[in-house]
Amino acid sequence: MTASPPPAPSPTAAPSPELLDGAEALRDAVSSRSNTIGDIITLLDSWGFTLNDTRFSVWSVLVVIAVLLAVLVFARLGAKLAKRGFSRVTSLDPSQQLLAEKLVSIFVWALAILIGIDMLGIDLTALAVFSGAFGLAIGFGMQKTFGNMIAGIILLMDKSIKPGDVIAVTDTSGNEAYGQIRKIGIRAISMITRDRKEYLIPNENLMINQVENWSYSSRDVRVKAPVGVSYGSDIDLVEKLLLQATDEVPRVLDEPKPRVLLMGFGDSSIDFELRFWISDPEEGMSNIRSDVLKRVWHLFREHGVEIPFPQRDLHLRDGEAFQALLGAMGGIAKAGEQRAE
Repeated sequence: MTASPPPAPSPTAAPSPELLDGAEALRDAVSSRSNTIGDIITLLDSWGFTLNDTRFSVWSVLVVIAVLLAVLVFARLGAKLAKRGFSRVTSLDPSQQLLAEKLVSIFVWALAILIGIDMLGIDLTALAVFSGAFGLAIGFGMQKTFGNMIAGIILLMDKSIKPGDVIAVTDTSGNEAYGQIRKIGIRAISMITRDRKEYLIPNENLMINQVENWSYSSRDVRVKAPVGVSYGSDIDLVEKLLLQATDEVPRVLDEPKPRVLLMGFGDSSIDFELRFWISDPEEGMSNIRSDVLKRVWHLFREHGVEIPFPQRDLHLRDGEAFQALLGAMGGIAKAGEQRAE
């Protein structure tokens, strides 16, 4: 008896293309381990629709949401760990630390997105029809965003702008304000002023416009305070008292030394200018000038130095018109007295 040849394998239908192969693989893996959970997944997978030979179901949507949440958690956790790790590296200055954090954050986000795509098993060829137009739209729409991101990286690399610097900016009304940089983001820097106004300045603006950085190479800033005294004052005593006032204010630096300059002779005063240095401009400029001038006021009063104020003498020429005016005014006054009686 001769053995009959084995039956030819029956042809199987080609599987329909799946946008999320990872969801299908996860469903099969869970169903093989637990029938109960497998039945639930099968029920969720049965609720859906097919579009252009691609199956969309409640199960695939839930898997997408879960993977997106996992990607977000992984990326944020990686960025925080990188920030904490670089903050412990004492050999890096703040700008280098921030630059390293930004680069690692970009790498972590890119890696998380690639892992998410691999977990979902997305067939990117299914999106090839829309990739050209979609990429072009994204390129035009995010042109400024990428420009600001590159500008921020360049600013951190050349250390021209870094967190903690004090810079001066001009607001929309044309008024100049200064403040301290708190954060350099992907799109803009955050600068807060003394009156707690926070400016968000695009990174590109700092690249192409002139920026007044008070702490680029040194944090020392010179403050000027004009002072006027009367012409009868002893100018040597005045200079001594002005320098004493700066010595008694803690924020004023000993080096560079404060200076007193005689700027000119005004209409009613001898004009001096007191110049001194501070190293903490972010703590305010007007308040330190006020502290010094208040101490100047008390020292001047103790030593009898007079701070003049403008005075004007009025001289009237005597003449017929002036006498007629006085007579008219006297007549009006007498008429008023008679009416009162």
